Amino acid sequence: MAPSTYAPKRTPKWLVGLTLLVMLTVPFLFPILILFATPLNTPAGLEALAGRLGITSAFGKDALTAGALLVVAFLFLNFGAIFSGMTVWWERRIAGRMQSRIGPNRQGLGGFLVWIADAVKFLLKEDLVPAEADSLLFRVAPYFVLTSFALTFVVLPFGHSVIMADLNVGVFYITSVTALTVVGILISGWSSNSKWALFGGMRSAAQVISYEIPAGIAVFIPVLMAGTLSMQGIIRAQGGAPWDWFLFRNPAAFVAFFVLFTSQLAEANRTPFDLPEAESELVAGYLSEYSGFRFALFFMAEFGNIWVMSALATTLFLGGWQVPGMPAEAIDALRGGALVPPAAWWGWQLVSMAVFASKTLLLGNVVIWLRWTLPRIRVDQMMTLSWKYLVPIGFACLVFTLFWELGAAAAPGLERVSGVVLSVLFLAILVAFVRRVLKNVSDVRGDAIDLSNW
Repeated sequence: MAPSTYAPKRTPKWLVGLTLLVMLTVPFLFPILILFATPLNTPAGLEALAGRLGITSAFGKDALTAGALLVVAFLFLNFGAIFSGMTVWWERRIAGRMQSRIGPNRQGLGGFLVWIADAVKFLLKEDLVPAEADSLLFRVAPYFVLTSFALTFVVLPFGHSVIMADLNVGVFYITSVTALTVVGILISGWSSNSKWALFGGMRSAAQVISYEIPAGIAVFIPVLMAGTLSMQGIIRAQGGAPWDWFLFRNPAAFVAFFVLFTSQLAEANRTPFDLPEAESELVAGYLSEYSGFRFALFFMAEFGNIWVMSALATTLFLGGWQVPGMPAEAIDALRGGALVPPAAWWGWQLVSMAVFASKTLLLGNVVIWLRWTLPRIRVDQMMTLSWKYLVPIGFACLVFTLFWELGAAAAPGLERVSGVVLSVLFLAILVAFVRRVLKNVSDVRGDAIDLSNW
């Protein structure tokens, strides 16, 4: 019998094009859906919607509220997952650029679809559970970390009215739910029944708990300045211009921003604080025994936390979504009392989302930049930095802010002077930094490889 010849399957070009179109548009689709879903997901909006649909019973209204919350939660969770995947591609490209090598450039435009290939790979890989591990705890541990990551999106604002729930204790809420990460880390390290995973889990738990102290102190400085625990309230207490941001209106807030940002790097296990993955064991720390989808959950939370930490810092210190030249009260006035706001109101929502996303992505880029710039520190240096330096500095900033607010109440122009002076000083430092970076790039240009196809 003659051997049969292999006939490769031919996929229609239109199907390939449609697949690529979906892959490239879906990541940007969820922010648009969030934009239209969240402003209507309010008690007044749901009450008006129930009236339009003819729902009068209490059970029907409760079901409508629950359904709306599930839809919005689905959108936010998928946004976090998609952003996490895109951040993997983003970081690998920056790493290649900083190390004068070619990063991912095959799947899709500039390698953009590589994160989708990674996601498919993790879904198809075998899910292994060590024979001597505690099976139940081993399987459930990643979901504690995922839950901690997902719950932060409840109070994180994306725009003027784009927020899942504007709680009046939003700052307390976000500091509480992030503590679930420690539970997941400890359980994963202990349940693996591996001494290397246990070492990594203990190191990481000690790291997260230690840096929660200075981070919590730094968070309450903008709370004191705004006089509210609401995330939206803190943003509305600021302005669109840089000199109206809390970062520059108070010298102690300027210092507290860096205390918070450093603490967030440590809590998220980002370099130079990624001690769970220490070279002494040459393993991945508390998640060493994980594979497949559960391994992906840990990394989805780690890379997705780049958005969370950057968005929190933007909210507390950088004016959040405030649009320069367009006060929040002016946007409020555009809505009126209609169930569906006018087009101008939606337009400003989109602008506020763009402002917030720009600031958040800029800080996220700094997080990635630091990873490929600084070396990993020792565990004793990490603990020393937290307890001997950041905690006392944080307390000093807190006390200074108490007296600063009393002075600002007596002299209303004090914060404006501080805002202008510090913003100009920061701009001068930023210009000098950019010039130095460009000089360094120019000095090593002869040693760089050809990146024409980057």
